[in-house]
Amino acid sequence: MKNCRFVLLLTIALLMPWNASAQRLNRKKAALVAQEVLKEWKNETAAQWRAVWDSRNLTIGGRTMPFHVQLFGSRPADGYSLYISLHGGGNAPSELNDQQWDNQKRLYRPDHAVYIAPRAPYDDWDMWFKPGLDDFYRALIQMAVAFEGVNPDKVYIMGYSAGGDGVWRMAPRMADAWAAASMMAGHPGDVRLENLRNTPFMIWCGALDSAYNRNEEDRLRGLQMDSLQQTDPQGYVHETHIVEGKAHWMERVDTMAVAWMAQYTRNPYPEKIVWRQEEVTHPSFYWLSAPESEVRRGMTVRLERKGNEVDIEQCDYPSLTLYFNDEMLNLDKPVVVRYQGQTVFKGRLNRSRSLMASTLRQRGDARYMFSASYEFRKN
Repeated sequence: MKNCRFVLLLTIALLMPWNASAQRLNRKKAALVAQEVLKEWKNETAAQWRAVWDSRNLTIGGRTMPFHVQLFGSRPADGYSLYISLHGGGNAPSELNDQQWDNQKRLYRPDHAVYIAPRAPYDDWDMWFKPGLDDFYRALIQMAVAFEGVNPDKVYIMGYSAGGDGVWRMAPRMADAWAAASMMAGHPGDVRLENLRNTPFMIWCGALDSAYNRNEEDRLRGLQMDSLQQTDPQGYVHETHIVEGKAHWMERVDTMAVAWMAQYTRNPYPEKIVWRQEEVTHPSFYWLSAPESEVRRGMTVRLERKGNEVDIEQCDYPSLTLYFNDEMLNLDKPVVVRYQGQTVFKGRLNRSRSLMASTLRQRGDARYMFSASYEFRKN
């Protein structure tokens, strides 16, 4: 008798319209689900980082980054800005780097902002851009958002000398995290600049700062930014200041960079993306993701979205996932994806709670929570 009842219930369940279409989230329901997912994540984030924020000591992978926090002015309605300011020093005794850190704490005073001056977890020339430091920057941003009401679209990175070296590398490497960036008296090394297409970037260097050929290298990189903007006039916003009569210490003329950066707010969903992997690779960039096992330095994606249509010009990966949400486009209408002029997909994409939760946790950024996706595969 029990077996007959089980079969009957199973039959009824199979006949009920609980299929993918019936469970499809509409725009209104998706917005409510997004609020639930975001609340859960915020609670998790606060619990994870509370003790770290209070102690002002961040430890990841056995390395510790002490950090100084100062608030300037009242919090705007849309949240504080966040400035992450990197000190100079480098491959030198710890005492010298400590002194440089103390100096950086007082160097800039942004308006209506949270100012974080971290102490590098290394005493080395590449103290600000070694592999793994990306996780430190993300953690600082998450904590400032969670505990001080920072707007995640108003996060800026700046640095002086060795800190400038760090900005040269980290601005392109994490371009999708910054609203703008400013480099002061640093050396660019072999960094590539294509990823700065949607990240305003400022260059400051004394015309007499000839150590390591900084002045000439920075001037040349300014010319490279000029060239990138000439071929793509809607992108690569930048300014280059090679300051006449100034050496390595520019006597604070570079403080003008603070107000310049404050003009800009991050667009987490730019319509045009240029994504080139650097020495330290990432599987995600803005609303794109590539297989982590496939990413290599130099691999590049170029694409453009207009409304619900995406045109992929270049993709060096065997597959590429495109993520979407209702802020970007109309998910109630078909999405069209083309690769080098050929249509590879046209159809409706379903919104998913599980995708919202997984993308939010993977990216650790509320603005990179996506409800729908399409995986493009090259033939």
